[in-house]
Amino acid sequence: MSADEKPEYNRRRELPAEVPSAPETSAAAEPEGKPQVTGRQRLAKGLWPPRVTRPQLIVALLLFVLGLGLAIQVRSNNDSSALRGARQEDLVRILDELDDRTERLEEEKRRLEEQRTGLENSSDQAEEARKQTVERERQLGILAGTVAAQGPGITLTIEDKKGAIEADMLLDAIQELRAAGAEAIQINDVRVVANTYLSDAGSGGVRVDGRKVGEPYLFKVIGKPQDLEPALNIPGGVVQTLEKEQATVTVERSEKIVVSALRPAKQPDYARSSSQ
Repeated sequence: MSADEKPEYNRRRELPAEVPSAPETSAAAEPEGKPQVTGRQRLAKGLWPPRVTRPQLIVALLLFVLGLGLAIQVRSNNDSSALRGARQEDLVRILDELDDRTERLEEEKRRLEEQRTGLENSSDQAEEARKQTVERERQLGILAGTVAAQGPGITLTIEDKKGAIEADMLLDAIQELRAAGAEAIQINDVRVVANTYLSDAGSGGVRVDGRKVGEPYLFKVIGKPQDLEPALNIPGGVVQTLEKEQATVTVERSEKIVVSALRPAKQPDYARSSSQ
């Protein structure tokens, strides 16, 4: 073998190794002039438009109902915050008022039971029934406002120089007085009965059963003064609400209140007695 001739394996070693071509970059792969898509744009494209499934809608509805319930509960707790911040003597007075209401109901129950017993044991049941009927008619006349009434009670005077008092505030006062055992109520010269309604007058003041009454609003109330006055003065009650509107409120007890405003007796158009 000559010196110029080299073994085959040497020639193979001397061959230059092929250099691998560099991989094309993503920028070179994309057409020139096309904007690159960022990760934020891909995320936005995946989220919108939303693809909502039926289970997701049900879960969203349940969460909405739960949130609404929590909001109502929070509002209810805020409404009772006035009593939470009340003094101990105020809370005791409120409890006494509740006890008085319970006592009045028990007394009414006993009175009805006595009337039943009197009818059952009376030798002249017809005469006894007539007496009770007359007494019941008188009581119903007072409640219906067709007869005048007098007795112990209070006067509530509300002076509203700025015209801030609205119908719902006076209605709250009526409801509070009824809850405390008021048996007859008169506002200025209008008798308040079960179907009395109040509305705001366009030119100021309040309409009671369609009749306009203006300040000062004078309430004449027959009932137990020891129950009526504390009911108006409870924390967060009628008096405090009116005073927040810069109204001047005066409550006075009296041993004799005269409710003289009357309402005409109305004959019902459709209702008839069901007794035979």
